[in-house]
Amino acid sequence: MQFPFPVVVCDVGGTNCRIAAQAAPGGPLLALGSLKTADFSGLAPAIRAVSGPAFEPRSVIACGAGPVEDGRRLKLTNAPWIMDGPQIARDLGLGAGLLLNDFEAQALSLPALRPEWLHGIGSPSGALGGAKVILGPGTGLGIGGLIEAVGKLVPLSSEACHIGFAPEGPEEETIWHHLEKAHGRITTESVLSGAGLERLHRARLAASGGAPAPLSAAEITSAALADLRSDAAGTIALYWRLIGRFAGDMAITFKATGGVTLAGGILPRVVSLLDADVFREAFEAKAPVRRLAESIPTQLIIHNDSVLGGMAAIAETPERYAIDYRLRAWA
Repeated sequence: MQFPFPVVVCDVGGTNCRIAAQAAPGGPLLALGSLKTADFSGLAPAIRAVSGPAFEPRSVIACGAGPVEDGRRLKLTNAPWIMDGPQIARDLGLGAGLLLNDFEAQALSLPALRPEWLHGIGSPSGALGGAKVILGPGTGLGIGGLIEAVGKLVPLSSEACHIGFAPEGPEEETIWHHLEKAHGRITTESVLSGAGLERLHRARLAASGGAPAPLSAAEITSAALADLRSDAAGTIALYWRLIGRFAGDMAITFKATGGVTLAGGILPRVVSLLDADVFREAFEAKAPVRRLAESIPTQLIIHNDSVLGGMAAIAETPERYAIDYRLRAWA
């Protein structure tokens, strides 16, 4: 499989669509634009809007927040876009293309991460090798894994964002009584996504007898950063602890001795409110396999466009990745 250059790489979420281009293998990755998904009817119009008449992409590798259907079609979970690979190729006159689930792409991008893009979270100094996990909250909650087999990188997809999520301890049990359900359930995504942060904040206020505040996730994070003693800051502290617990659950699920990486649009904004000791305690409290959890390092991606660089690496060396291009690539 070959991806002719110039190649355009796109990270499409329920809220934002980030687009970059690489003119030739080994060349610099140039940011073309960050757009609002709701402002466009689909991927081809968004690419046209930022590429201009003088730039004609020959390949597109795109990831989206939703499952890939039939290998070449992706419907966003939290936005009305349907990304149809062959149709995108026809619309843009492409030679080749590939669609990936957003956290499948995040997992495949792990080997391309640069040290300056990462913030270590009070963890062991180095990974032991083995499976890796990446997860992160945004419009939804994404989870993916990565293993190496027969010299190729193999992504592992997951829908663990939809498993049930229960309270631990009296404080959480009180809050849980006030949590709004999503689709009739309390799940990891309903608590740990952007909308989940809003639910968690309202539930904390209700549990303490206060009036629930209709704040957005962005407003909660801004309020927390502005006043470290505010109710919003207390919610962010709890949110980080719950993220740590769930990250530890995923670490032992995948036996991720290669490390757990956090991503997403929310966490980098509130990294200054992260208590690494509290996070690691929640991460490691996995009796009877605590020693396994203690050995697994944790880190946070603080560079917004790291996944774009990872997809550009796929275009440069597609043979390195265990992707069934016969079923999934399109032209």
